[in-house]
Amino acid sequence: MDFRLTEEQIMIRDTIRRIATEKFAPLAAEIDAQERFPLENFNILAENGLLGVSIPEEYGGSGAGQLANCLVLEETAKACGSTSTILTNQGLASEPFLISASEEMKKNYLYRMASGQCQGAMAITEANAGSDVAGMNTTARKVDGGYLLNGSKIFITNVGISPFVVVVCYTDKSKGNKGMSLIVVEKEDKGFIVGPPEHKMGLRGSDTRSLTFEDCFVPENRLLGVEGGGFKTLMNTFNFSRPNIAAQALGFAQGALDVAVAYAKERVQFGQTLSSFQGMQWMLAEMALAVETARSITYRAASLIDNEPGSPEIPRLCSMAKWYASDVAMKVTTDAVQILGGYGYTREYPVERMMRDAKITQIYEGTNQVQRIIIAGQMLK
Repeated sequence: MDFRLTEEQIMIRDTIRRIATEKFAPLAAEIDAQERFPLENFNILAENGLLGVSIPEEYGGSGAGQLANCLVLEETAKACGSTSTILTNQGLASEPFLISASEEMKKNYLYRMASGQCQGAMAITEANAGSDVAGMNTTARKVDGGYLLNGSKIFITNVGISPFVVVVCYTDKSKGNKGMSLIVVEKEDKGFIVGPPEHKMGLRGSDTRSLTFEDCFVPENRLLGVEGGGFKTLMNTFNFSRPNIAAQALGFAQGALDVAVAYAKERVQFGQTLSSFQGMQWMLAEMALAVETARSITYRAASLIDNEPGSPEIPRLCSMAKWYASDVAMKVTTDAVQILGGYGYTREYPVERMMRDAKITQIYEGTNQVQRIIIAGQMLK
C-alpha cells in the first residue's frame, strides 16, 4: 500500500488548498449564518475544473480518480462544510450514470455536471424509508411511452437548484429489491413538486428539500439502466461515494484540530500557554492520531477504487472509512470546542460550526449503524 501522491494529485491538492484558504474560508461563517447556497464557490469549483475530478475525460471530467476527489473534498471541508457538500453530492449524483447509464445519458448528464453547467441530485430517502431503502413507497407505473411517478421524498440535497434528479422508485413492488429502478426526473416535468428549504443544524448552506410526485410523467428514455436494476446500482453507488463522506469528515476533523492547536499555543492560563500543560498535549496528540488514522483508511479505500475497481474488498473498506472518519470528526470537533472553552461555543471561532457540520456524516449515505451491518455481513458471508 503506497500512499505517496502523484504529481497530478499533489497539484490538485495544492490548488484546492489555496482556493479553499483564500476564497471559501472567509465566507464560511456568512454562508452558515444566512443559510444560503454558496453559488460563488460552486462557480469557482467549476472554473477550476474541480467538479468532475473523478469523472472520466470522455464525459467532461479530468479522470484523476477517487483519491484525487477525496483530496479536493478534504481541503474544501476544512474551509467550508456547506461548499464541501457540493462535491459529495456531485459524487452521489454522478455515480449511477457511470455505473449503469447508456452512453447517450452519460454524455448528456455527466458532461453537464463535470463542466459546471449544473448540479445533480439524487432522491432516495422517504419519511418511512431511511436506512431501510426497501421500505420506500414511491412508484413508477409503466404507461404508453414512459412512466407515471407517484410518491414523495425528504431530505434531498440540491433538488431546489438542480435541473434534474435521479429518483429511486419501485417499477414492480411485488419483486422487492429486484423491482427497484432509477428514473431521471427533469424540473420541468409536470407533477414534480419541490418543497421549501429545510432549516438544519449543520451544513446550513446546502440546499435540502422534500419533493413530491403526483402522476409525474417521465419518458421511457430516462430510465437509468434497466428496470429492476436500481437497487444493485444504488448499492454500488454507495460503495464508491462513501469515501467522499469519509473525506468530508476528515476535513472537518483536520480543520478543527488546526484551530485547536493554534489556540492552545496562544491562549494563556495560569501564567502559561495551554500547550505547555501535559494534559493538553496528550489531548491534542490523541486528536492528531485519530485524524491521521482516519486519513489512512480513507485514502486506502479511495486508492482501492482507483487501482482495483472490481475488488470485493471495496464495500467493506468504504464502509469502514465512512464509519471511522465520521466518528473521528464528531470526537475531534467536540474536543476542539472543549479546548477553546467559552470561545469554542461562540461563532467567533469556526469549531462550533465544524461540530454541527460533522454530525451529519454519521447519518447520511448510510448511518454508522448500517455500516456495522455491512462490514459484519462481508466478514461472515
